[in-house]
Amino acid sequence: MTIPLWCLLAAVLLPYAWVPFTAQDRAKAEGGFDNFHPREQQAKLGGRAARAIAAHKNSFEALAVFAPAVVVNHIVGADATPSAGLAVAWVVLRVLYGVLYLSNAGNPRSVVWFLSLACSLGLFGLAALK
Repeated sequence: MTIPLWCLLAAVLLPYAWVPFTAQDRAKAEGGFDNFHPREQQAKLGGRAARAIAAHKNSFEALAVFAPAVVVNHIVGADATPSAGLAVAWVVLRVLYGVLYLSNAGNPRSVVWFLSLACSLGLFGLAALK
C-alpha cells in the first residue's frame, strides 16, 4: 500500500479518536452514560466534551474531501513524493486540528482547518497535472 493509502486508513480511524474525550462527561450526566440515545446526550454536552463531538463530526466532513482526493490521485498515478507529503501533512494537520479543538483554540484551529483543506485540494491538483 502507498503512503497516501495508509494515510487514508488513518483518516478513516481519526474521527473515533475524539469520542473518548466525551466519556467522562457522558458518564456524569443525569442518568449516566446513555447508550440508547447517545446523540441526544451528546447534544447536551458542554465544554471540552462538546468540542470533542464537534471534532469528531468535522473529521467525518474532512474525510469526505480527503478520501476522493487520495483515490483519484492514486488512480491517475500522480507523482508519488508530493502525494505522500500532502497526505502525511493532512493527517498531521487533522490531528493538530482535533487537539486545538479540544483546547478551545479557535483561530489557530481555523488556520489548520484551511491548511488541511489545501492538502486535499493539492492532491486533486497533482491528479489534474498527471
